[in-house]
Amino acid sequence: MAFSPIANGALGAIVTSLEMTKRPALRALPPSELRLERWPAPTADSYRTLYRRVGEHWLWFSRLELSDSDLLQIIHDAKIRIWAVLDRRGIEVGILELDFRQAGQCEIAFFGLVPELAGKGHGKWLMAMALQLGWGEPGVERMWVHTCTLDGPHALAFYQKSGFTAYQRQLETFPDPRITGLIPRSAAPQIPIIEERFAPKAAG
Repeated sequence: MAFSPIANGALGAIVTSLEMTKRPALRALPPSELRLERWPAPTADSYRTLYRRVGEHWLWFSRLELSDSDLLQIIHDAKIRIWAVLDRRGIEVGILELDFRQAGQCEIAFFGLVPELAGKGHGKWLMAMALQLGWGEPGVERMWVHTCTLDGPHALAFYQKSGFTAYQRQLETFPDPRITGLIPRSAAPQIPIIEERFAPKAAG
């Protein structure tokens, strides 16, 4: 068994991609007090705020690297559909983003709720809504999603129980976004920060 070292200051994750190639049978919608509100054209700031609230604990950072113009080019694309998840008070507590840019396919690009809602069954409702909206788009023949070992410990099993089948596994390495400054150093305490180490200078 071989080990592949990851540089100090970086993180590594096993990324598993999963797919669903057949529309699932109709089921009763799981109960939830949450609701979806379509975001046809969110501002860069409002999008990043919700993205951080949902994903900072899991070190989501890919959209934080983008400039305003690059981010808006994606999230204002007519084939990108974004919904905010609202609680009873109208507070944004989750995000669902579906990507239809590849013909015949729907990627669940971002899917999540704030950490405070974990384990309360709302994820099943949100997935039911995602599948309904994804397969409801004309011409869709495949839905897919990916998760990684930095996500919640039950994420992979959740997607499998939802009807997705794993088809690919990859190793991803990247600079720790808490060290680069994209995310506060206090985020994701369950994942230790390992700083880059410098050898001491020789005397004389």
